[in-house]
Amino acid sequence: MRLFLALTPPTALRQRLGGLADRLHAELGGRRIPDDNLHLTLAFLGEQSDTTALKLRRWVQRYPCAPGRLTLDHVGYFHRPGIAWIGPSSPPDSLLKLQSDLSQQLTRWGLPHQPQQFRPHVSLLRSAMTQSAQPLSEDCFCWPYTSIQLIQSSISHEGSRYTTLATSR
Repeated sequence: MRLFLALTPPTALRQRLGGLADRLHAELGGRRIPDDNLHLTLAFLGEQSDTTALKLRRWVQRYPCAPGRLTLDHVGYFHRPGIAWIGPSSPPDSLLKLQSDLSQQLTRWGLPHQPQQFRPHVSLLRSAMTQSAQPLSEDCFCWPYTSIQLIQSSISHEGSRYTTLATSR
């Protein structure tokens, strides 16, 4: 099964981010990512066995995620494959430490994962016309987080469907 570790925004924030995605979609085209799929990937693990998934599930459920706060105030673009995203202009140390701690544990277990260079962002559009990065001209989005999630990604002709397998304490 295809797995990743992520932060998932609360429902109200997902809806606000969805509003921004709608505005960007009108300007840039592409495919809008559904509100329910919005997340910030901490580590993409790719295809994993059921045994590894069970080990990860148990580990995530016991993981003591330190609370943090993230400010999403910058819209950016990955030119390939045309991803429009929002992220922090300056990632907080608490988020960088969280991602580093997770990455180190995965490495100790011998689990290959991405990203090698962490650039925190929430993807909003795929296959969009890209522009240069820009700060938000409107209010930024504040995101207090208290847990991480282990998520399974299932891909079909209708798009990706995400299922949360475990949430940290």
